[in-house]
Parts: sequence; structure tokens; C-alpha cells
Amino acid sequence: MDRAQVARAIGLVCTLMGALVLSGCAETALTANTAKSLNDALSDPWQGGHYKVGSAYQVSGRWYTPHEDFEYDEVGVASWYGPNFHGGRTANGERFDQNGLSAAHRTLPLPSLVRVTNLENGRAVTLRVNDRGPFANDRILDVSKKAAELLGFRNKGTARVRVVILPEESLALRAGLEPSFSRATTVRLASAVPAQAPMLMPPTMPPNRAAVMPALVAGTRGWFVQAGAFSDAENAQRVASDLAGIGPTRVSAVVRNGRDLVRVRLGPVTEGRDAARLLQRVQASGYPDARLVAN
Repeated sequence: MDRAQVARAIGLVCTLMGALVLSGCAETALTANTAKSLNDALSDPWQGGHYKVGSAYQVSGRWYTPHEDFEYDEVGVASWYGPNFHGGRTANGERFDQNGLSAAHRTLPLPSLVRVTNLENGRAVTLRVNDRGPFANDRILDVSKKAAELLGFRNKGTARVRVVILPEESLALRAGLEPSFSRATTVRLASAVPAQAPMLMPPTMPPNRAAVMPALVAGTRGWFVQAGAFSDAENAQRVASDLAGIGPTRVSAVVRNGRDLVRVRLGPVTEGRDAARLLQRVQASGYPDARLVAN
């Protein structure tokens, strides 16, 4: 980064922070006075549950074999479920909420995080897989009622989708819910995008997802949850204020591919379980594209 880029980055933070005095570094923490502590924010929003892969099982004469697959990427038909199961327990013991962002899959470990894209309208959302199913008509995923609404197929009932597991986030869930493992490492709409929509930076993935390690690398101090990276400093300020009730927010100016951006993060947290919970809270607050970032 040259001096001109650094100057632009610091300028963005100055605009964002007003009278805040910068100490010469490109990253400045903004902690709202009204923010709750992270410890208060990390209670389990899914009310119990445990990490589960499970044994092979049979439904209607067909066998299914659950297994860990952190390279999972499949295209098929999704359906949705809700009222008849609302408030009940999922296959891994969590509480099912039809108004939450969750899904059922026949073989993925529970819980996992997946990115689901409706191939018919381009809408996408991140969902927590915490139940088994569907078992009808070779469908590959059952989503909650809320997820079906966001994906735009609640009235239709089904949609052709692409389902991709998020390996780092899923490994963090595994580490947090299964003590025998080591500590782990917004809905996008095709139409009616706001004029000042956040520019979310895509997660940096290794060339081979199978090589993702379920442990923090040496020197890593924990995890941040990144809500987004924005081209407009005022948008970043609004997001930081919106998330202040969850925990302390950190706003920093960065330059990516020659573009000045302001990113909003919460954290850091050191435990895989806490990182996964914080991620879920941020996503449930209206930022489904939030992701984990190693500190």
C-alpha cells in the first residue's frame, strides 16, 4: 500500500469517526458505549444441541450414510418445512424455529453452515444445517419457512438451488460443540438492491478446501466476525451502530484491489464455540453474509 492509499484509508476513518483522533495506524477500534460485552452476547441462540454425524439409517427402504464432507457442493431441488415442526427438537437436539435461518440435510454433519443459492432468481442465504431430511422426490435440502421466504420460493414450495458448505465456519462449529476436537479454525437479492448496498468481500479460501485445518495457526489470537466491507463510511457507521447491542464493534479502513473500503468486525473471541455463536447472532441480526476471520 503506497502513501496515497494509506492517506485515503485514514481519510475514510476520519469521516466515519468525526472527532476521533487517529494514532497513526490504519485500523482503529470503535467500541460503542452502549454495547454489551461479548460474554453477554454469546449465549446459545439455538437452545442446546450437540455435534452429530450419526450412523447410517434407512427411510422408506433407502439407506443414507451421514459423513463429514467439507467439500460438499451440490445442485438440486429444495423444499421447506415449518408449522408442524416449530418448537420441536432437531436431529442434533437443537430447538427448531421456523422463523430462523436453518435447514435439514440427509447426510451433512449437524450442525454445519451452508450457502444456499436459488438458481431461479439469484437470491442467496447462509443457513445452519441442524436436522435430517428431506426424504421425498430426491430433494437435497429442506429449509425453514423464513429461509424459503428470503430465497423467494415459499409460495411455490420448491426451487432449484445450489448448496455449498462453508468449511471454515463448519469446522468452527464442530470444534465448539465437540470437545474431543481441537479448537477450530445478507441475503443477496437479485433485484431491488439498495443504492448504498454493502460491498461484502468474499472469503479467502485455500486452493484445496480439504486442506482447511481445524485449529488456529501459530500466532493467531482468535476470531473476528466480519459483518461486511463497505465503500461508504456512513453505511459502515450504521452497521456498527446496529450491531453494537451484540458486542463491541471494530471499524477499520482498508484498501482492496485499489478500492477504499471500511470494514465492520466484532470480536475477537478465542474459542471456536464462541466464534460460531457470535457468527450466528450477527447473521440472525440481518447480516447472513457475515463470516469468520482469523485474527
